[in-house]
Amino acid sequence: MLNADRSILSPPLYIRRMKRIVCSFLLMCFCSAGFAQAPRSWSGSEILQGIRKLNVLGSVLYLAAHPDDENTRLITYLANEKFYHTGYLSLTRGDGGQNLIGEEQGIELGLIRTQELLTARRIDGGEQFFTRAFDFGFSKNPEETFTIWNRGLVLSDVVWVIRKFQPDVIITRFPTTGEGGHGHHTASAILANEAFKMAADPRQYPEQLKYVKTWQARRILWNTFNFGGTNTTAPSQFKIDAGGYNASLGKSYGEIAALSRSQHKSQGFGSAGTRGESWEYFKTTGGSAPVNDLMDDVDLSWNRVGPEGKKIADAVKRIEDQFSVLDPAASVKPLAALYVLISQLPDNNWKQKKMDEVRELIRQCCGLFLRATSNEQMLFPDDTAQLNANVINRSGEKLVLKHIRIGDKDISLNQPLEKNRNQVLPVTLVVAKDAPLTQPYWLRERMAPANYTVSDQQKIGIPDAIPAYNAVFTIEVAGTDLLFTEPVRYHVTDPVKGEMYQPVIIAPRITVQLSPKILLFQKGTTTAKQLKLDFAVHKPLPDQLGFGLDGLPGAAAAAVADTGTGAFIPVSNKQLDQPVTAVHGYVYGKTTAADRYGQALKSIHYDHIPYINYFFTDSVKLLNIDLKTVGKRIGYIPGAGDKVPEVLAAMGYQVVMLDRNRLMTTDLSEYDAIISGVRAYNIHEWLNEAYERLMAYIRNGGNLIVQYNTNNNIGPVKAKIGPYDFSISRNRITDEHAAVRFTDASMPVLRYPNKIVAGDFEGWVQERSTYHATNWDAQLKPVLAMHDPGEQEDTGALVTGRYGKGYFTYCGVAFFRQLPAAVPGAIRLFANIIALNSQTQQK
Repeated sequence: MLNADRSILSPPLYIRRMKRIVCSFLLMCFCSAGFAQAPRSWSGSEILQGIRKLNVLGSVLYLAAHPDDENTRLITYLANEKFYHTGYLSLTRGDGGQNLIGEEQGIELGLIRTQELLTARRIDGGEQFFTRAFDFGFSKNPEETFTIWNRGLVLSDVVWVIRKFQPDVIITRFPTTGEGGHGHHTASAILANEAFKMAADPRQYPEQLKYVKTWQARRILWNTFNFGGTNTTAPSQFKIDAGGYNASLGKSYGEIAALSRSQHKSQGFGSAGTRGESWEYFKTTGGSAPVNDLMDDVDLSWNRVGPEGKKIADAVKRIEDQFSVLDPAASVKPLAALYVLISQLPDNNWKQKKMDEVRELIRQCCGLFLRATSNEQMLFPDDTAQLNANVINRSGEKLVLKHIRIGDKDISLNQPLEKNRNQVLPVTLVVAKDAPLTQPYWLRERMAPANYTVSDQQKIGIPDAIPAYNAVFTIEVAGTDLLFTEPVRYHVTDPVKGEMYQPVIIAPRITVQLSPKILLFQKGTTTAKQLKLDFAVHKPLPDQLGFGLDGLPGAAAAAVADTGTGAFIPVSNKQLDQPVTAVHGYVYGKTTAADRYGQALKSIHYDHIPYINYFFTDSVKLLNIDLKTVGKRIGYIPGAGDKVPEVLAAMGYQVVMLDRNRLMTTDLSEYDAIISGVRAYNIHEWLNEAYERLMAYIRNGGNLIVQYNTNNNIGPVKAKIGPYDFSISRNRITDEHAAVRFTDASMPVLRYPNKIVAGDFEGWVQERSTYHATNWDAQLKPVLAMHDPGEQEDTGALVTGRYGKGYFTYCGVAFFRQLPAAVPGAIRLFANIIALNSQTQQK
């Protein structure tokens, strides 16, 4: 079952709901990300903040299109100064962006940016939500966006989140009128304003009402802005100062917001903290306009839950007045009584939220340390797992550990928890034979062209993958049973990073991957090539292994393989029925052939986010295309998020990676072409030092090919790039189907060694080009002319020119997407650019 080019596992048996809700602002962690540390304890001042929050019943939902769109300063202020239940709904997971820190793109980048957002929320105090929309890349207007997204589906998700979160106020980052630039931005505001009304209408998406009630927010506002040369603020607009200082947290809201925003490392959004007043402006787009306060006409007190509310409010005030930061445990009994009082309310949204908050406050006042860990990160179906449940009562309160439940294992204990006694309980867990592999829930089903498929309504909006197992601790506190839920995590002590906690996953015994990712045959040749099938044996099978390929005639089940080795499978283009064929590998036990293992495991490790693991069916694309190449040895300057070198190798080139030392010291004349990866000039300032060497290389007959760079927050290009002047614009062609015209069909780059025709621009993915050249010197010649609907023709996507005996080319053409996607025409055109300096010799 495939999700785009990745496979999806069969639907799992999920734990219904992970109750891990805590007071938002109390998750502040100003050092490294909290996932790498022990479960966090709060200071006395933070607990007091949480108690004060109990008497505020107001909520705000911020809404935009992508990770990093959110106003982290405003979210920080609302969550930590005003004590509002504050959420951020990002329509997408940022899958279509570009990656500054690694090579991951698409689904994998979306997984990274999801975790970056969750890490940001742990810092600024917000809660995170997503819709099922897939970020398909830059869009110039909402009309284009809505032709690709399933508009009704995304709108239903926005309505769902509003009904479930029940915000009093909705705030959009962008307007409906287009000043936000990106088509996704404008679309997010359009959908938010439609959902603002529809969420209150029982005729809209009535299937949701099985789980939630209709909801009408008081108002929806646009958080106007002044950035990027666009000022949409005005003195007449409602405004608030979000630049305060929080003494309990020891930072200004601008400082906290910068720490939050700096978690978007894959986008290069490191930010400096701000201090002092910082005004935020708002324009009302629906509902009543605020006059004196964001929450005008909203009852923020317990009165909104009914006559019982006053008794609860009075109890909270007494707890606050009597709280001691030096002895938080003294508040445990009154907090337990408050928990019982709230639990007696009629069911409503605030009842559950406040019960969750009080439960967490009790835990923190007791200094209650709870964790469930595994010494192994991988658990396997039809196997046993050895876990440890760890409980410490670090207060003098009388607590009783009554039960621990992990999966189907329910341990009854009724064990008093003595002060500071570290109680470690070993748990042997039997992993069911049909236990689902641990997979982000939005990747389990086959995705549609522009949205993830999630069949379970109640999972929509949930930000993170659901843990393989949760441990539920039932602890009696002051005569009341409280349930505390912790995910079972892998616990390890790294000699450099120290104590670390990472997700536990249920994995297959064997995972399978294929290489290379593209196997390219030049049409008409007969030489066979080797496709390598690697498999990792995580848990041995009782017999030998066989292996095979799906999707390739004549390459079904193959010979027995020794455990833990791999296999080289010969492939000939005589076996290929189509110009582009995808094949998948699998492994099986020789005596248990029904147990087929075909899933690959992708592990993504970055220090600022939890480690990410997901499964997919690995595929290799076999190309049998009309391709001629000239030249052999290529020097490649690595860029950011760039998989072009492996495709060059598949084309038959010898690729040498050029770091600073090799570029500055080796004889560059040995390279038929030197290619810089995407944004190489943004991230390598040392390329400025190499300018004269590279220009001399071109003059003497070399061929320098520069893929796109950008002038934005990642950093302006500080190095001079080519032998002739040109500027880098933000112009791009986002329609991958846009018609392409040749400015001069007789140009060598379109004729040698492959004749480029209109058909070579079929089957392109995501976009044609990005960050075009502009204002170029007359010595540079444009090659391609194209335009998005309703726009003027642009010729800056590919410019090239002679310099001395050699050639220089700037490529805004999105080869970094087309080549890894095995687009034949893009591969043929790139081969021609590489061959430019061979023209004279050929003639």
